[in-house]
Parts: sequence; C-alpha cells; structure tokens
Amino acid sequence: MNVQVVTDPEGRLLWISPALPGRAHGLTAARTHRIIRIRERQGVPIVADRAYIGAGPWTTTAVRRPPNGELTPTERTLNRALAQTRAPVERGVARLKSWRIFRRSRCSPNRMTAIAAAVLTLGNAEEAH
Repeated sequence: MNVQVVTDPEGRLLWISPALPGRAHGLTAARTHRIIRIRERQGVPIVADRAYIGAGPWTTTAVRRPPNGELTPTERTLNRALAQTRAPVERGVARLKSWRIFRRSRCSPNRMTAIAAAVLTLGNAEEAH
C-alpha cells in the first residue's frame, strides 16, 4: 500500500491520504492526491525525500550525487541540514508504521483508507493525552 502523509514540523500526523496500490510511486501518489498543488496554492513549502525530486519549486529535496562524481561540501552540508529538518517527520511516519495493521495488511486500498483514517484519529487522541 502507498499511503501519503502530511505532518507538522514536529512530526505530528495531520493528514493521511487514501491508500493506493503499493506499486504507485511516491511522487505519483502525491500528485494524485494533489498534495503538491494544494501546498503551492497555500504557500506552504514541502520538505521531502529524494523520491520527490522534480515535484516543483515548493518542494525541497536532498541533492543527488552525480553519476561517477561526488557531492560538493556545500551540497553535503545542505543534505545534512535537510535530514535534520526531516527527522521529526520521519519519526511521525515511523510511529504510523508501528501500527501492526500497516505492516501486515493484505486488504484492498479502499479498506486501508478507512483504517488509515481511524489510525489518524486514534493517534491524535493518543497524543492529546
């Protein structure tokens, strides 16, 4: 299953997308759910992993190492800073993946969408306490 998530800078889950089949690429899924277009319209920058390279000017991703080359010291520093910025978000995704239903599910994307909505609600209720 491919489920896209939006978190705040502290890694709290704000939104979980409807599920798509696992073969869907992350950038394709983000475009399908209009995550990038909505964030651009709202003026909210996106910090994403390398799978989202080419997503547009509102999306910041790490710099890829060129073929048969190395990153410059500036590019390495930039990637390190981006990784530090993304760390809380990755912890939020890890918390989501801690739910066994996401690790072992073999159900349809439609059913997983309902499960994801329930997990988002339960996760937010858990954080409130």
